Amino acid sequence: MTEGALVLEGGSLRSMFTAGVLDVLTEEKIVMSYVNGVSAGTMAGMNYITGQKGRMLRINEEFLHDKRYMGMRSLLKNRLVFNFDFVFGELSEQLIPFDYQAFFASPQKFEAVATRCRTGKPEFFEKSRCGEMIKAVQASASMPLLSRMVTVNHRKYLDGGISLPIAYQRAMDLGYEKVVLVLTRNKGYRKKPLSRMTIRAYERYFAPLPKLLDSLYEVPERYNRMQEEIDRLEETGRIFVIRPEQPVRVSRLEQNLGKLRALHREGIETAKKRLPALRAYLEIG
Repeated sequence: MTEGALVLEGGSLRSMFTAGVLDVLTEEKIVMSYVNGVSAGTMAGMNYITGQKGRMLRINEEFLHDKRYMGMRSLLKNRLVFNFDFVFGELSEQLIPFDYQAFFASPQKFEAVATRCRTGKPEFFEKSRCGEMIKAVQASASMPLLSRMVTVNHRKYLDGGISLPIAYQRAMDLGYEKVVLVLTRNKGYRKKPLSRMTIRAYERYFAPLPKLLDSLYEVPERYNRMQEEIDRLEETGRIFVIRPEQPVRVSRLEQNLGKLRALHREGIETAKKRLPALRAYLEIG
């Protein structure tokens, strides 16, 4: 096992890039001692922990257009654009089994980041300490407006990306000297300000939660500020970043399977290209 941290950005179906990168790390037997993920990055990270190479790609190849998996029907019926009851139920237990035993038995430390709705602040759920870890993962990936709040330990949570889109500082605070980031946007990408329509929707839906609203308002500025810091940390060699080389043309709820396959392939190719530099950074053979 390599002593170091692996930090996974979210991005919903843009995390097919992340899945490709992690498939290469799995194949190369690069096992990081600590992993954290935000939103869909958390779900990609779970397959990395269990060593289930290709599982995320297979899920989307077989179920992308299945109404049980995602879509407006699920949103209207379950208030979930991604139907986590199906994803972590029948899909993970029977159709494309997730190795829950290997996940919880793994010596790797794994944290999911979710935003507490009452405070608007990020909280961290570690698999060996959280008694409702699968719920915490669901909370981490529950996008505002497109998902209902998730209760974990009697508290309400939503997408970790609201308050902490990339948890590299968490890894450094825990003392890790080697920190590898897998991002789902190209270098130089910056978020645009929230549209008036989005602001109105947030205000209508989250009015009883003013601190969560404040955190939502700050999403673009926070994200862009973090990207500036990531660039500085990368330039000094403090962190190692793997990200798409070109702008990603895949939407959060992409329905074009060809695009998802291509993005997964890009993740594989980018990881293989960066592999010698990654091994040098981690000081492994």
